[in-house]
Amino acid sequence: MVMTWTSDLSSIPVGLYEKALPKHCSWEERLILTRQTGFDFLEMSIDDTNERIARLDWTAGEKKNLRNLVENTGVRIQSLSLSAHRRFPLGSKSLETRTKALEILKKAIDLAIELNVRTILLGGAEDYYEQVDQNTQKRFLENLGEGFKLASGAGLMLALENWDIQINTMTRVMEYVRYFNSPWFQTYTDLGNLIYAGVDVVSQLDYVKGHIAALHVKDTLPGQLRYVSPGDGEVPFVNAFEKLAGMGFQAPVVLELWTEDFPNAVELVEEAGRFIREKMREGWKRHQDIKD
Repeated sequence: MVMTWTSDLSSIPVGLYEKALPKHCSWEERLILTRQTGFDFLEMSIDDTNERIARLDWTAGEKKNLRNLVENTGVRIQSLSLSAHRRFPLGSKSLETRTKALEILKKAIDLAIELNVRTILLGGAEDYYEQVDQNTQKRFLENLGEGFKLASGAGLMLALENWDIQINTMTRVMEYVRYFNSPWFQTYTDLGNLIYAGVDVVSQLDYVKGHIAALHVKDTLPGQLRYVSPGDGEVPFVNAFEKLAGMGFQAPVVLELWTEDFPNAVELVEEAGRFIREKMREGWKRHQDIKD
């Protein structure tokens, strides 16, 4: 008897990337807005700005306050997007930079554990700004391995995202997943980044069946990675969701927008959220209709 899991769309939570909401919100306001705009959880950003990297040095009291806000609002911070390695790459030729990069990774793991975060998104670039070679990859893997030991020991998922350069397809991401060969190191699949990479979104999903820890959804165009409103780009959302439904996909989905400086950010978030949920329903329905 061959058993195959059937995806249950009603059980898939849809979260919101922090940078979609007004930048100067308090954490309480941010969590409340996440719920008010129709989302199930929030994804925190630790990007390459000093402001957000400083979160890694929050005091025990500051972290406790945020945990209390999560409990009081009922809105989880379920994932953490760690893009600070764009500025401080794990595979850098500079020992000083690599040391800083590893420190960032370890602190991010500690922060995630203390905030009850389930997944850390890792950026798919060995060294974002420099030319890479086999030694770059070796350094990248060595530092990833140090973080992997800490995260896996704590039951914290590390998920490598396909980025806009270097590790930009699901076949490349899977090289790293196979290297660690662990349930605690998987893919953070980004549909929009696949359009930017110039590959077919739907066929790329075949390579990551059973290995998607979380899914980023945003719209993009060839040559334009950000600020494309959902529906105005080339991401085949319905086809991709139909494919995911057929694969038995069951993992968190996160809407990724960069509208934090927009005066109408909340309105844009609500509109994009409705769009994504509608396309998810269409994709799952199409799969069910074909199956029936």
